Amino acid sequence: MHRGMGLVAHVYGEEDFANLPGHLAMGHNRYATSGPSSSDHLQPVMTKDKILALVHNGNLPDTTSLENFLHKKGIATTFHNDSDLMHAVLTYYLARGESIEQAVKKSFPLFTGVFSILVATVSKLIAVRDGYGIRPFVMGKYNGGFVFASESCALDMIKAKYLREVKPGEMVVISDSGLKSFQLTKPKQKLDLFEFIYFARPDSRLLGKRVNEVRRNLGKYLAREHKIKADVVIPIPDSAIPAALGYSQESGIPFDHGLVKNRYIHRTFIRPAQKLRDQDVEMKLNPIPEILNGKRVIIIDDSIVRGTTSRKIVALVRKAGAKKVYFLVSSPPVRYPDFYGIDTPAQKDLIAARLNEEEIAKEIGADCVHFLSYKSAIKATGLSEKVLCTACFTGMYPVDIGQRAKEITFN
Repeated sequence: MHRGMGLVAHVYGEEDFANLPGHLAMGHNRYATSGPSSSDHLQPVMTKDKILALVHNGNLPDTTSLENFLHKKGIATTFHNDSDLMHAVLTYYLARGESIEQAVKKSFPLFTGVFSILVATVSKLIAVRDGYGIRPFVMGKYNGGFVFASESCALDMIKAKYLREVKPGEMVVISDSGLKSFQLTKPKQKLDLFEFIYFARPDSRLLGKRVNEVRRNLGKYLAREHKIKADVVIPIPDSAIPAALGYSQESGIPFDHGLVKNRYIHRTFIRPAQKLRDQDVEMKLNPIPEILNGKRVIIIDDSIVRGTTSRKIVALVRKAGAKKVYFLVSSPPVRYPDFYGIDTPAQKDLIAARLNEEEIAKEIGADCVHFLSYKSAIKATGLSEKVLCTACFTGMYPVDIGQRAKEITFN
């Protein structure tokens, strides 16, 4: 095992792979979505006996069932996170002679939350997805073997053949004898709508839909709902580029890159401190005055979370000489926190939970702010509302969030 804090390119060098021989492997990169980001959250999770390794994308908002089970078995629960708890229950069964398949089947009802999990023993690799399939999970064929990833674009990068998505509630077992599938619970597909809006890469496919096309559609619907007289449409790169193109095509207003992104700065909204996020925005985006000076500018962003980054961006565009700044968002207002593996802040820190469009415009310094309607956001996906999780926009949480419900106000 090799792991560390930081960007992949900083943690891994070519020489590190020489020390990782084997016929089966898992890799994972993910920041902590609960508690402080530290080495305690590094994955894979693996104990000293090395009988099981686990990686987990998602979040269990309520771990009461897991903790109660371990307490009854006399196992301490002073673990750092939900992934550790799941690993502890699985290893409990393995230590008592159960096969890894049986360990997963018996543990599955205790995993009360959202998870796309890979677990590995010396001879088997197992993929497990929660019954709602809220976080994406795909499988492919590669060089005579099988490969799993959070998104289909990862398979494209290594020239693996895409097979299908891991079904909600499915356990896929890979061993020397090939692939076996077990349905552990009835599937109730609820893919997170926010994957289409922001999180997934545009070249990925989710539920058969190319993310790039969905985002372009979001922009087109935004243009139909909010007709504004302006000289130029600019995106906040990179995630808002398809939506800005869609808005430009539908409205006839020219598209241009008025903000240039520094490719070496990561996503700002996941930074732990506001001061760091503010510094990142200034380092991450640089305006081009020739495109903005004296112009009525429409800025397209995929979402507004806290609003602090939006305020910085509006200020940058005004400083570059923009005559008017209209801030349009290709998603509905984010009014509820995410408890399923995306590190959105507490509800009190979500700007759209506190303010309306006019108030947000004043807060961020824009001439106006408009969001895409919820109805149009669903239409843009080309999917039924029934197969999507819309918790961040509607407060309707398909997976019970337990005690966390006390943290939010439902409108």
